[in-house]
Amino acid sequence: MKKILFLGGAPTQIPPIKYALEQGHHVITLDYLPDNPGHKLGHEYYNVSTTDKEAVLEVAKAEEIDGIVAYASDPAAPTAAYVAEKMGLPGNPYESVEILARKDLFRDFLAKNNFSVPRSKAFYEEAEAKVWLDEIGVPAFIKPVDSSGSKGVTHLQSAESFHDAFQHALKFSREKKVVVEERIVRQGYQVAGDGFVLDGELVFRCWADEHFDKLCNGLVPIGQTFPTSHSNELLSKAHNESQRLLTLLGMKTGALNFDFVFSEDGKFYFLELGPRNGGCLIPEVIRYATGVDLIKYTVDAALGLPCVGLEMKPVNGFWSSYMVHAIENGQYQDLSLSERAKGYIVEKDVQLQPGKQVNVFSGSHDTLGTMILKYPSQETMLDMLDNMERDIRVIVE
Repeated sequence: MKKILFLGGAPTQIPPIKYALEQGHHVITLDYLPDNPGHKLGHEYYNVSTTDKEAVLEVAKAEEIDGIVAYASDPAAPTAAYVAEKMGLPGNPYESVEILARKDLFRDFLAKNNFSVPRSKAFYEEAEAKVWLDEIGVPAFIKPVDSSGSKGVTHLQSAESFHDAFQHALKFSREKKVVVEERIVRQGYQVAGDGFVLDGELVFRCWADEHFDKLCNGLVPIGQTFPTSHSNELLSKAHNESQRLLTLLGMKTGALNFDFVFSEDGKFYFLELGPRNGGCLIPEVIRYATGVDLIKYTVDAALGLPCVGLEMKPVNGFWSSYMVHAIENGQYQDLSLSERAKGYIVEKDVQLQPGKQVNVFSGSHDTLGTMILKYPSQETMLDMLDNMERDIRVIVE
């Protein structure tokens, strides 16, 4: 039996906890939300913030853990790397994980190492940020340097709205620092997906087209479609640049979550490279689509166990995740499903009672349920995800 510490016990973080328990490991969970469901599954729970590195290290030393996991959590990833480094456990360099987890540090690192990068600067003071905005112009993105899940992000269309956007970003930043960044005009879909690095090599990656709901929020993903529709030539460029980045950072082992775009002239731009598994059921869909279980490998790698069989495998079929959400405020009445949607759903988890107040989708906190679907063709899949209100709709009054 090995002891493993999970930073977080939210619903999205339950899969690796369950896997660790199935393997007979001693599971310890930790965060500041005692009602999170993952804590009821583990052997022990600590009420400590996952971003308090020293407090988490104290728990880890007292428990003499064998491994630590920050599953699907950007804020907790640096803490996991810090603890692993201090205790000599499997993991990645703390400094490198900190760079990946902070938008300002990441953009600076990319620029210094000759990656394609949008014009971007970070500011504590709004007045200084406004001078930079005037230089790069609008449209632009205003983001907290250290938030996750698109929290606090504004796609700024008018300079007159800058004050509100800057203040909105500040509310979601622990560092109280805001990125002001030019928008890259992309070709095709934004790309998401997960990968895995072993002994410094990107041995597996599975990329998808990312989808947003134009009717309510154009920044928070509602699902990913596998495989991506981009060409192999562009994907090879993305793979090579990803490997170059991992090598420069000295990344050694563990899961990766990608967000990137290709510009109209074919350049590759990182948006994010998270040193952790993705949310939105990405690992679960990848398991259906390729047979590769990144949840298993995340736990095994954290404990220093061999990751036998982890290798590049193609997507078999056409698959997507989908975050069930409302496009208007009101009281939940029902979930409307078209006949074709019913035939494509592989998994559905929607636990809503009629009469419950629901809000327009503005972030992951507004997700009302999740689905995994399999489609007969890529054309059908893309058409549905881009217009899902025709097939899956939350009815409110």
